[in-house]
Amino acid sequence: MKHDLVDLIGKGLEIEISGSKLWKGILVDAGQDILVIFHSEKNEFLYIPFLHVQRIRELNEIEIESFLEPPSEKPIELESVSFRKILMNAKGVFVQIYVTGNKAIHGYLTSIMNDYFVFHSPVYKTMYISMNHVKWLIPYPHNTTPYSLTNQNQYFTPQIATLSRSFDEQLKKFIGKLIILDGGHNKDKIGLLQDVRNNKIALITAESNTMYWNLTHIKTVQFP
Repeated sequence: MKHDLVDLIGKGLEIEISGSKLWKGILVDAGQDILVIFHSEKNEFLYIPFLHVQRIRELNEIEIESFLEPPSEKPIELESVSFRKILMNAKGVFVQIYVTGNKAIHGYLTSIMNDYFVFHSPVYKTMYISMNHVKWLIPYPHNTTPYSLTNQNQYFTPQIATLSRSFDEQLKKFIGKLIILDGGHNKDKIGLLQDVRNNKIALITAESNTMYWNLTHIKTVQFP
């Protein structure tokens, strides 16, 4: 087997992702850092960064006999796939991204930087998402709009400030502002950003407690 798994293209696979999530489908493409599978049950393509793949099992014929044949065209067509190329080509396409928590987020990628990207969600507005924590990405069919909105463009927030190339440098621009980390499911991840230094974030919570978070484990940043 080659290290990029191209030998398994066309095979039915069970893929376990961090968090014990299992996906089953036909492998339709593979790069050194990403897998593309067709999930016939929902008729969708999943782009899975290999960073979060725990294990892969080849399915037997009985397990895949009910699978549908993958469409000839993929939503993102590339001669050679990589995670960064997929992100670049997904700009402006309505996508579902899973990063953390118990639900995915829906919206559009607007800017791709070195180790993070800017994501605009009609519900959560502008989000800054670390590339290292994306578990999977699902592009929706072309001409699909989120939540059946008639004019998705009106929900975009104009990007005024210039973006830093790295996630930590971008966060330094938010010092002194109220921010929400990782969706705010933990109340200690909502507060005033006091400092970003040596791969740590200092956050002052509503109770005026100072919390220090390891920047390596921060997945998303957004504003209230």
